[in-house]
Amino acid sequence: MRDFVSNRARAIPPSGIRRFFDIAQTMEDVISLGVGEPDFVTPWCACEASIYSIEQGSTAYTSNKGTPRLRGAISRYLDGRFGVHYDADEEIIVTCGVSEAADIAIRAVVDPGDEVLVAEPCYVSYTPCVSLAGGAPVAVPCRAEDEFRLTADALAERITPRTKILIANFPNNPTGGVMQESDWHGIADLLVDHDILLISDEVYAELTYTGDHFSPAAIPELRERTITLNGFSKAFAMTGWRIGYLCAPPAITAAALKIHQYVALCAPVMGQVAAYEALRNGGAEKDAMVREYRVRRNLFVEGLNKLGLACHLPKGAFYAFPSVEGTGMTDTGFAEALLREQHVAVVPGSVLGPSGAGHLRCAYAVSRDDLKEALARISVFMESRK
Repeated sequence: MRDFVSNRARAIPPSGIRRFFDIAQTMEDVISLGVGEPDFVTPWCACEASIYSIEQGSTAYTSNKGTPRLRGAISRYLDGRFGVHYDADEEIIVTCGVSEAADIAIRAVVDPGDEVLVAEPCYVSYTPCVSLAGGAPVAVPCRAEDEFRLTADALAERITPRTKILIANFPNNPTGGVMQESDWHGIADLLVDHDILLISDEVYAELTYTGDHFSPAAIPELRERTITLNGFSKAFAMTGWRIGYLCAPPAITAAALKIHQYVALCAPVMGQVAAYEALRNGGAEKDAMVREYRVRRNLFVEGLNKLGLACHLPKGAFYAFPSVEGTGMTDTGFAEALLREQHVAVVPGSVLGPSGAGHLRCAYAVSRDDLKEALARISVFMESRK
């Protein structure tokens, strides 16, 4: 049956993140720092609203775009929180998580042969989605010496006459890098001068520890060439609810909506009810989660540096990205041996792009006790290699 598999499907690799997660699930006493999922539960107000809606019989399809009530709440949230206005009727689509939002955004704007710049290290789905759409992904490295921010110089080196789109995710998975407003202004000039579209994945926007998140669509010259992606999985611990959203100028949302209609129809109504309530009344729980993540970040990053695994202090998301180059091991070799010998699961940075080589992605979305135990096990592992 392999002959029936398409060439594009054959060409894309399976998720390197899931590979380590699947191995870890077969082992006992594993501390998993591998999957980017909050260890908190969804705010009860959101769960209760969803349960009540089910009890009242709200189990049908919604509009393809999502419920008007949720789209209106998203519009007000983005305007009030980040100073970016999107029209609820014409410029917002509620999707089955941010993963679907990224997929339909890419398919809506990529033609075969288009070059798509991808700021990386990055989430594993961007490059495969570009390839499945017929585009040519081009990595733009974000380096440790720049605190893993995207620089205009690095971007300029990768632009060609075939460049059509830039995909960027800040705060960043896996590095925790955060872009400042001044960073985006330099990049805006390049995007405008070369007529390049921006897909900005901002799902970690609320998990920003130094100042406030800056959304590039707040820059006037970028507003009409930016597709903003966001969702509820990280900020409100709603990964399993599968609710994200895509915001863009009407011509692009109309194109993305056609794809969404055929592949998903609409996001789950129960999740949309919960998301609406989370935006209205889940702010206190969200803020408490962010405060706890900050404590965990400080504890874990300090511990890694004490062990000799050089790690910058991430300013967003919930990942540490330590270097293993000083150990003489590759990131994959280190991760595999650490899992096998000490039952600590991390992700090799190389599966997140060439710029991630020599690093590990460690999600500190676990308890403080688990982080302390993970550090103790990593210490034993490193001592055994001396």
